[in-house]
Amino acid sequence: MLRLYGALIGLSIIWGLSFVFMKWLLPTAGIWGIVFLRCAAGAAVLLPVLWLKRREINGKLPWKALIMVGIFNCGIAWVLIPLSETAINSTTASILNATTPIWTGLIGFIIFSYVLTKRQWIGICIGFIGILMLMDFQFGQLFGQDFIGIGTMLLAAVSYGLAGQLTKRFLSATGVLVITVSTLLTGAIIGFIGMMLTEPVKPTLLLEPLTIFSIIGLGCFGSGIGQLIYFYINKKGSPELASTVTYLIPASAMVWGYVLLDEEITPNIIIGLLTIFIGVYLSSKKSKKASASKDISRKEMQKAK
Repeated sequence: MLRLYGALIGLSIIWGLSFVFMKWLLPTAGIWGIVFLRCAAGAAVLLPVLWLKRREINGKLPWKALIMVGIFNCGIAWVLIPLSETAINSTTASILNATTPIWTGLIGFIIFSYVLTKRQWIGICIGFIGILMLMDFQFGQLFGQDFIGIGTMLLAAVSYGLAGQLTKRFLSATGVLVITVSTLLTGAIIGFIGMMLTEPVKPTLLLEPLTIFSIIGLGCFGSGIGQLIYFYINKKGSPELASTVTYLIPASAMVWGYVLLDEEITPNIIIGLLTIFIGVYLSSKKSKKASASKDISRKEMQKAK
């Protein structure tokens, strides 16, 4: 479990910086260009690894499920996030992104009939309180910004939550590397089509040092390595545990903002971060009774078959 929490912290650091990279790329790449570049760069990093391990891929791949996860996780969500950042700042975007665990749990409960324990619900609530602490309890500011920016970020969180549940439901037997590469390729295709239909990226603009650095950071690390870590947590842990990375991202994004953008770090960040860690722990820890009942139900289903 310590390895999963270590991966969770590392992922939050990488993805916290991703919001800064998207801000830097918006003027040169545009919304659809960001989707294409980050997915293509991420896939370029992982495709050679997948090729080397191709013999480990056994059986027929669930392409429909892989494409669906790619559409929701790398297509829809990654279009909505930079779109949101055209109307709201990166910190607000990262805070709204932190509602993902709530949507993940609700989607699992409503659509897939998953049972969430009281401890998990309490953890989700505590985590959200931590998010409010980071905002100095100024919840009204979420609705003081451009409504479209807020709405699109919430939709992105819903899309992430659905992708997480689809992964756990239909891709539990599929390798993490296969899931990551296939979803990135799906996102790259969606981004390329959108880019060609709207505003193609000018190659000369991509040669600027800051743009190149942002593409490497957002694509290779954020989308490539970051996606690999995310699906690892999703498969080895749970969709709820993987989605709780968004609780940590606001704190990470604020730290990067302080280092790169000279933004102020308040005491609320430290207090909120500690509260968030408590929420992450509780929301990802299932009771023994719930686990046992889940195993019994699985055995009954197998007998019925």
